[in-house]
This record gives sequence, C-alpha cells and structure tokens, in this order.
Amino acid sequence: MKIGVALGGGGVRGMAHVLALEAIDAAGVTPAALAGTSMGAIVGALYASGRSGEDIRELVERHVVSRDDGLKEILQKRANLIKWLAIVRPAWKGTGLLRADGFLHYLLDEIQVTAFEDLKIPLRVMATDYVRGDPVVLEAGELLPALRASMSIPGVFVPVEYEGRILVDGGVTNNLPYDQLPRDCDKTIAIDVAPTRDATVSEPPNAIEAVLGMFDILIDQATKRMMREKEPSIYVRPELVGVPILDFEKIEQVWEQARPVMDELPAKLRTLLSTG
Repeated sequence: MKIGVALGGGGVRGMAHVLALEAIDAAGVTPAALAGTSMGAIVGALYASGRSGEDIRELVERHVVSRDDGLKEILQKRANLIKWLAIVRPAWKGTGLLRADGFLHYLLDEIQVTAFEDLKIPLRVMATDYVRGDPVVLEAGELLPALRASMSIPGVFVPVEYEGRILVDGGVTNNLPYDQLPRDCDKTIAIDVAPTRDATVSEPPNAIEAVLGMFDILIDQATKRMMREKEPSIYVRPELVGVPILDFEKIEQVWEQARPVMDELPAKLRTLLSTG
C-alpha cells in the first residue's frame, strides 16, 4: 500500500509535524510521497532527505532552551543558539520584513541535499504565483528556491523570483496539499497545523499580529472548503492555542499541545493498514 503524507503550513506550529513523523515511523510506515507547504515543506524536505522524525526532533532540540536545561546544557547549546538567532534577518528593500535565506541555507547544510532529484522520498512543494494567483507545484530542480517561495508570507518574507515567476507562500492557495500527492497513493495522511482561535483574547492585535492572524484565518477557510470536496484518509489537527506563526520561542509549547493527538496517530495508521 502506498501512503502519501501532506504537511501543512503554519510557521512555528509546523514543528508539530516532527511528532507526526515520529508517529509514522513508530507505526512502521514509510511514505511513498510527501507534499508540503511553508514549514511543512521544510520539515518534509528534512524527512525526505533520509532523516527520521526522531533525527529532526533532536536537530531542533539543539537550538531550543528547555525549561529543564541547566547552565551546563545552555552553555553546550550556545553555538547552536547563536546560529538559530541569526537565521532570520531583516530585509530593508520594501518587499518584505524578513529574509529567510540564512535559515534555509542552514537547513540545506543539515540535509546535504540541493535538488529534488536527490531526495530519498519524492516531495512536492506548494507555492503561489503572485501575478496570476495560481497554485504552483514545485517538484524538480533546485530545492532552495522552492522552499524559500513556499514560506514567503506576503508582506513578511521577501517574494521569490523563480523561472520567470514571482512566487509567494503556498498557503495563499493550498496550505494542506494532500490533493497534490501522486494519484497512485492508495491512502493519504494530512497533518493540519492551523491555529485554534483563543476565545479568551480581548486585547486588539497590533498591526503585524493582525496581518498574520488574518492570513491564518484565510488559509484555514480555504482548507475547510477543500475538505468539503474530498477528505484525506487520515486527517490530524492538534489544538494549537496561543502560538503566533513566527514565535519560535514556543516550540516546546507546540510539542506539548500536539503530543496527545500525535500519540494517537500510530494506532490510526495500523487500523488503516489492516483495513486496506
């Protein structure tokens, strides 16, 4: 049975995909194909390069100060923490607030893969044509510009010029691309990391928070429309509350909130495999 896995966009909330991939590994499933948007594309690229879910989690943990870390552990992580703080840098040319080049170069150094063709699992990356407003599927050639484009939130990250097109975040047109997995996949798994709205919030957002919040709302509505047309074989959406899309200090919070749902995934996968 061929199983395809789609990993949705969501900034730091996409770190929940790491737990999903660990669960898939625990169930003894090797995906036949992957599709990803934004952070889902980045985590998908790491996994498709041959790293396990556990490998990716350990990679991330080297850059995160845990509440349980003492001074010794913090000092041991110092070099990685400095690298983590430097990966996202401002852009001052008016096309976006941030450049993600350093972040992506760092990840590509880690996976040691520069082209789609070198990945061990086929990967499709979603972007959006800014001029035409059409979804764009990237699955061949250089990996770096595809990942850059897929995570280029309009107004936040710098758009990417690639093969004569201006590309922005894939979440604008398809944030959970299970429909873009190869047709020969017998079953599909979709991991949605859209936020759960916090009903207790009473303070109005600032300008940046409002832009990012509206982006979350729009892509969530688009995903719901797609789900009404055709659902994946397994749909997983953890309750991720109070985690802004770019707040990378909350990786541990993402894992804490996502773990209960992800712990149930291996059993769902075994049921899926047994029923054919």
